[in-house]
Amino acid sequence: MRNALLAGALGVAVSVASAQADQSVLTYHGALDRAGRYVVPGLTYERARGLHLDPSFHPAFQGHVYAQPLLWRRPGSGQGVLIVATEEDEVFAFDAKSGAQIWKRSLGGPVPGSVLPCGNISPLGVTGAPVIDEACGTIYLDAAVMRANAPRHEIYALSLADGSVEPGWPVDVATALGGRFTPALENQRGALALLADKVFVPFSGHWGDCGAYHGFVVGLSTGEPRQAASFETRARGGGIWGQGGVSSDGKSLFAATGNTFGASQWSDGEAVLRFGSDLAPPHEARDFFAPTDWRDLDRYDLDLGGTAATPLDVANASGTRKLIFEIGKSGEAYLLDRDNLGGIGGALTSARVTTNIEIASPAVWSADGGAFVALQGVGAHCPPDKAGEGLIALKIRTDPAPAMETAWCGAVVGNGSPIVTTTDGRSDPIVLIVGAEGDNRLHAFRGDDGKPLASPPEQLRGLHHFQTLIASDDRLYVAADGTVYAFAF
Repeated sequence: MRNALLAGALGVAVSVASAQADQSVLTYHGALDRAGRYVVPGLTYERARGLHLDPSFHPAFQGHVYAQPLLWRRPGSGQGVLIVATEEDEVFAFDAKSGAQIWKRSLGGPVPGSVLPCGNISPLGVTGAPVIDEACGTIYLDAAVMRANAPRHEIYALSLADGSVEPGWPVDVATALGGRFTPALENQRGALALLADKVFVPFSGHWGDCGAYHGFVVGLSTGEPRQAASFETRARGGGIWGQGGVSSDGKSLFAATGNTFGASQWSDGEAVLRFGSDLAPPHEARDFFAPTDWRDLDRYDLDLGGTAATPLDVANASGTRKLIFEIGKSGEAYLLDRDNLGGIGGALTSARVTTNIEIASPAVWSADGGAFVALQGVGAHCPPDKAGEGLIALKIRTDPAPAMETAWCGAVVGNGSPIVTTTDGRSDPIVLIVGAEGDNRLHAFRGDDGKPLASPPEQLRGLHHFQTLIASDDRLYVAADGTVYAFAF
């Protein structure tokens, strides 16, 4: 395959449970497939009914949080360390049991919204979820910072031991790309990825689509950070907006792009793109997909790339079908052949599954006869006996042909991104979501039939839209402005 990554890449196959064996959470939604799937042996259906806010856990800091926190285990001690990055360009490490602060690192002054041409985050600092290299004890992140009265994007490597900046970092993106990158017009919303000894960082524009921004993916060698590879959309726009950012099946990298401007011919927008580690532009039809109505999606700002491309493996009678699930702001969901994305109009199947603008990240888990995908949103085809509003579960099947149907819908008020836990990779699937910027409560549902399991009464102040939970062996965590909430069971 032209875009296959190096055989030694640190890949994560979708058919393997996304959680680490030691319950570390090293990247967005737990793994590079962005499936949001965690193995929590003690969280059964019965115990989920007892989910409650842990009153003893209340880390405190100053700052706004959009990025998902990460959870790292100190080698030798097993101590859990929560890492939280803020829009004030500060990174904190907290003890995952007590909430006590371990270290803090300031990266510089964040970018005031007043100096940006548009946007809805002010100040602007760290927005995309960082990624951890566990073997090296390093965390990578992008920070928007003010330098000499001008915005810059700088990619950092910090030691997990004490937050110190690793030698050779940070890397100024505009300098690394030789001036092709305009920091004031670019924003970094999507999660970073670590693969084949490189860190990959996606970029979009700001809310409002102002200026001549482009979608970028920047790849830096972790050993030689000044060695930069990059991809840039040919047309203006085409930002990589989805929280999941760059995803991977362990062989290839995938990015989903949004609307472009002024493109008379398809020029990388409204697409799922496959890359190798060199980020060479995908030109063959097997390496990209765009809907036939991409011009209409451009015209009405209905980004296909509202969510990240999600690899999933679906077992069937003849083996395993390797797919990509993608859904954008139009509410139309697509299933793609992962080995041949199909070019313009090349989806295996598609279906309108929501009536709202779909932006929140999905969660994926395996089930007998196929797979489930949970989405925040208003279902277009909720079963009358399993109806609700705010959460949708789709059943994906590949026999006799790839197909999607709505299995159940649940009642949630808000805009969180769901995750799913199982006790062993398959049993007792539980879908968990916070009603961010809505009721601001935790909600838990059975994954098999959608029956509500728990909704603790506490309101979680300071949640931002599309925020997602992470799960460890005995707690769930969700970050908010000035704190991290923990739920026990």
